[in-house]
This record gives sequence, C-alpha cells and structure tokens, in this order.
Amino acid sequence: QVQLVQSGGGLVQAGGSLRLSCAASGRTISTTTLGWFRQAPGKAREFVAVNWSAGTTVYDAFVKGRFTVSRDNAKNTVYLQMDSLKREDTALYYCAVFRSGSWINPNNFDSWGQGTQVTVSS
Repeated sequence: QVQLVQSGGGLVQAGGSLRLSCAASGRTISTTTLGWFRQAPGKAREFVAVNWSAGTTVYDAFVKGRFTVSRDNAKNTVYLQMDSLKREDTALYYCAVFRSGSWINPNNFDSWGQGTQVTVSS
C-alpha cells in the first residue's frame, strides 16, 4: 500500500510562491496517477490537479496557469508549484492516489497524504 507524506506549505503574501511536496513510499510513483485537492474550513474538498503516470497534467480552470505539477522519479516525489497566490488559495492541500472514475471527484482517490496548510495573507 502506497503511503504519501506531504511537506511544504506555510504563510505567504498575496502574489508570492510556494512549493508543496508529496513523497511516496511502498510504491514507485512512475506508474501512479496522483491528484491534488484543497479544502477550506466549512467547504467541500475541491479538485486542483491530476498528474497522470505518463506525465500529463490536467488542472482546475481556476488555478491553471498559476500552478504547475512536476515529478522527480529519483526521489519518488511529486511537487505542486504555486505562483501568483491569492487569498482565495488559502486551504489545506492534499495529495492522493487515483483509482478509477471521474478524476475531479475525491471519492475516486485513496491513500491520502496528511495535508499541508497554505495561508495567503496581506
């Protein structure tokens, strides 16, 4: 069973950048499709991006052009680079493993990371 450990996040001013890490153990990510989701207090968990094992990434329309997903197979880690951050981006960010079905539905993912807090201020 793959395990995902997240790091990064923190407090950043509006317009700034942040990079989140999602490190996998128990399974290589080279054949794994990974998704990114975020959840603000009182809100439902929402889709951010999905990174297919072949390398293609599909982004939510709201964040496309500001966020970029990349992989480092040597480190078995996937990254979410976030630029031009807005106050609305404040949320708890998660990575997870895609199983089947709709890739924007969090119910179709499992092996969730512990989540990392992103707070955008000023």
